[in-house]
Amino acid sequence: MANSPTGDSVLDRVLRILEAFDASTPTLTVGALARRADLPQATAYRIVDDMTRRGFLDRQPTGEVRPGLRLWELVTRCYPARDLRDAALPFIQDVQSVVHQHTQLAVLQDDEVLVLERLSSPASVINQASVANRLPVHDTSLGMSMLAFSPSHSQARYSREHPDIDDRFDGGLRGALAEIRTRGYAFLDGALDEGTTGIAVPVLDRSKQAVASIGVVVPTGTRRHTIVAVLSAAARGIARATGNGP
Repeated sequence: MANSPTGDSVLDRVLRILEAFDASTPTLTVGALARRADLPQATAYRIVDDMTRRGFLDRQPTGEVRPGLRLWELVTRCYPARDLRDAALPFIQDVQSVVHQHTQLAVLQDDEVLVLERLSSPASVINQASVANRLPVHDTSLGMSMLAFSPSHSQARYSREHPDIDDRFDGGLRGALAEIRTRGYAFLDGALDEGTTGIAVPVLDRSKQAVASIGVVVPTGTRRHTIVAVLSAAARGIARATGNGP
């Protein structure tokens, strides 16, 4: 029910406050929150005070606020992808024990790559992916491996919405996706960071559609053969563990 002059409900305003935080700004002043959430300062202060009392926001000694432990607790306890992440974790650990770099699990969400888990070693190469972080599909082997094994209408829609990326791939985006589908895995050299290569294998359901992807980020020049074999075995294991296997 709307209960403000603008017609916004309390829930609308609370969500706008939560969505104002991101990886680059994990803490904000209430004034900055009000601007980002498009709320009057008095309204923002009142909602922030209520959320702080309930533990959904945490007020820092500087006066800035950040998402609170209560919010983290609720999300961690019951987020929808938890079963997938828990089932996949032993296989992610197996891959990590072989590559000793970055190993990560992701799903497609709103035409973006959403990272569910990442394991890394101290000497790992640079990697922009982090848990709960989103990345463009066409910039990651994780995303390309899932898009290649998505329905044709999803591929066509993505291609229409990103016409500027066609020239990044030999044969265009559709040609790259067809090649990945034939090969069974995706790899991208230096798409996000020079000197790194992403390699990913989709986790497929019984209809051969991607439900997730498991991948690694390794130094460019690393031989792919062994890594692809390990990733493929892990993807099949995750599929079985989540009830998607043959």
